[in-house]
Amino acid sequence: MPAYTINPVIEQSWSEALRTEFEHEYFAKLKQFLLEEKARYNVYPSGSNIFNAFNSTPFHRVKVVILGQDPYHGPGQAHGLCFSVPTGVQQPPSLVNIFKEIQSDLGIAVPSHGNLQKWANEGVLLLNATLTVRAHQAGSHQGRGWEQFTDAAITKLSEQRQHIVFMLWGAYAQVKVKLIDTQKHYVLKAPHPSPLSSYRGFFGCKHFSLANAYLEKMGLGPIDWSLD
Repeated sequence: MPAYTINPVIEQSWSEALRTEFEHEYFAKLKQFLLEEKARYNVYPSGSNIFNAFNSTPFHRVKVVILGQDPYHGPGQAHGLCFSVPTGVQQPPSLVNIFKEIQSDLGIAVPSHGNLQKWANEGVLLLNATLTVRAHQAGSHQGRGWEQFTDAAITKLSEQRQHIVFMLWGAYAQVKVKLIDTQKHYVLKAPHPSPLSSYRGFFGCKHFSLANAYLEKMGLGPIDWSLD
């Protein structure tokens, strides 16, 4: 089995933005925790995919931020982009509901797969608050330091960029509004797309058309939300 690492190459603009985070004591403790976890359990996603969101969407190219909470904890699901699964893996329920809302909002057909890499390449930062998880144990890596790291990423975007759309779905994501300068950025809030809450206001939120309208108003290109 290849050695597990949380030091894969991180894209240069993010490396520069987050350089001081890697030097903090909390990050050293996080690394040690992950090495101990990997010695005893399966940990998702693979080491090379931990920073996939950052590597796919450089700091200076972020147009939209979608915030998730935890990686998927089933085999073969997590690949470092929130809500996304690799091509060929069954679409999880929350992702199915995201696609339903896009179809209702923009008339885009539900795709045949759940791989959101194309969105990431277009400027959608698909960021989980916690970047790793123990297999079959949701939330098992919360409170270990990842939240401090991803909060720093959101803060840097807020401070150093402008006209980013932040999609905050559910109470957990909406707490992050405190990190965002709402005078410089566009914040969209809705219930989580989970089947437990999607009918309380996620369906009909029209976040995808609202995001594109804002980006175009700011002179930025819209996101093509189609995947097939």
